[in-house]
Amino acid sequence: MPTFLSDDVEIAYIDEGEGHPILLIHGFASNVSTNWVVPGWVGYLKGKGYRVIALDNRGHGKSAKLYDVERYRAPVMAEDARRLLDHLAISAAHVVGYSMGARISAFLSLAHPDRVRSAVFGGLGYNMVRGMAGTGPIAAALEAPSMDAVTNPTARTFRAFAEQTGSDLKALAACIRASRDPLTREDVARIAAPVLVAVGETDVVGGSAVELAALIPGARALVIPGRDHMKAVGDRVFKEGVAAFLAEVEGPNGG
Repeated sequence: MPTFLSDDVEIAYIDEGEGHPILLIHGFASNVSTNWVVPGWVGYLKGKGYRVIALDNRGHGKSAKLYDVERYRAPVMAEDARRLLDHLAISAAHVVGYSMGARISAFLSLAHPDRVRSAVFGGLGYNMVRGMAGTGPIAAALEAPSMDAVTNPTARTFRAFAEQTGSDLKALAACIRASRDPLTREDVARIAAPVLVAVGETDVVGGSAVELAALIPGARALVIPGRDHMKAVGDRVFKEGVAAFLAEVEGPNGG
């Protein structure tokens, strides 16, 4: 993966295909490969005629690992995404975020509305404005000497996923202590870009897609049938819903 410097942080990314650009922002403890390549998103969107850009968020994948909590605030991570667009000389892009990536996408939409042609908030519904409870136990689980020392079921799930993706557990502990700050209802009401909120029907991590979409002017909701937070990522209904949304934003003449 090529890299660039976002301020002083080395960020890895991919840039594939041709057409209108789409920026993909992955979730916590994931990376470009796990969130977007393996579930088929990159190939699917390229096949629809899009230029697909995706970054490994700071502390994740092949990007730099940092251990200062303040360097993982969601607005800071949104600037990594903005600087990647600058680096690639892209004036505006569709932005698709999943879970933590959806939160980052929302901050990007608010801070740089001219850079976000549309936004898809995947895997994060009403909990975007409620915040995420229980980040302390998850951070502690990531810092535990082994999985055997983790008793909290939710924390064990996050620890197992982090180990599965080969992540730097110390960096992730710092990240989760910082990056789950909620936006307010008033904040999301100011998002001007067209928005699709897509969340699994049984996703208790993300919360209701319908309730979040109701707070954002003109936004629509996609409830992914029978899917939880993890299994919704590569779902066909999710992909097809995003493709239909993007096509509508582009218009009959392709934008």
